[in-house]
Amino acid sequence: MSDHPEKVKCLILGSGPAGYTAAIYAARADLKPVIYQGLQPGGQLTITTDVENYPGYPDGVKGPDMMVDFQKQAERFGTDVRFGLATSVDLSKRPFRVTIDEKKELLAETLIIATGASARWLGLESEQRLNGFGVSACATCDGFFYRGQTVAVIGGGDTACEEASYLSKLCKKVYLIHRRDELRASKAMQHRVMKADNIEIIWDHIPKEVLGEKTVDGVLIEDVKTGKHTRLDVEGFFVAIGHDPNSKLFKGQLEMDANGYLITKPDSTQTAIPGVFAAGDVQDHVYRQAVTAAGTGCMAAIEAERFLADQD
Repeated sequence: MSDHPEKVKCLILGSGPAGYTAAIYAARADLKPVIYQGLQPGGQLTITTDVENYPGYPDGVKGPDMMVDFQKQAERFGTDVRFGLATSVDLSKRPFRVTIDEKKELLAETLIIATGASARWLGLESEQRLNGFGVSACATCDGFFYRGQTVAVIGGGDTACEEASYLSKLCKKVYLIHRRDELRASKAMQHRVMKADNIEIIWDHIPKEVLGEKTVDGVLIEDVKTGKHTRLDVEGFFVAIGHDPNSKLFKGQLEMDANGYLITKPDSTQTAIPGVFAAGDVQDHVYRQAVTAAGTGCMAAIEAERFLADQD
């Protein structure tokens, strides 16, 4: 460890829409932000092929291209964008001590946490190979591309039921595949799924393989009781078994809910520790959209600027 940690006015961890938007606002406010991109530079959007619901891109945009645009805009105003991962933090006093890649130490007057969340996957080789080509973990992001088609949703909780009912309004048919013989979802969500004419629940089955060469054209499922395999013809395969917020680093230092999402004050990105802000999917388990993440990134930078102004 260095004896002379680098001092930073505004440190941002994570480089999705929340992190980059925070950087744009912080840089324009002359906070000289430093952003560490983390394990997945660009965040979840880098595994999204087409983004059609972000305002300002009338013809749609590829997720990775959009994140390059965000980065360029942040850099244009003087953001210092660095590759690296925060490996430990000490939030017990200001300035906050943050270690990058277990060796570089920084002292941050304000910290914006935009580390995002990661979709849980089934772990199938075919699922990863076709990710973005028929395989998705977000119906509100990608459902539009399957208008009038047949899709499968995997899961049995609120996320799966919500995705299935959203897709049922767009798709010809939705198979909801669940490994048990009853849903874990809330009664209200179950009711919504049960009353949709074009949702067929397939109980006691698990996916074994996503079928297709360049795009999804089916799924092979297995009956957990008999071991029998069945093929379903589908053009879309939605994994809806939940998300994990990337918040382990802050365990024991920041307030979290039961699932690990960072808790912020109402109508704010302020955490329980003054000067520490959380934006994007690490604190939002409800909307999980690029545009809402960007919105909270903006809020975090404005709040960081006001916090620093109050310290002077």
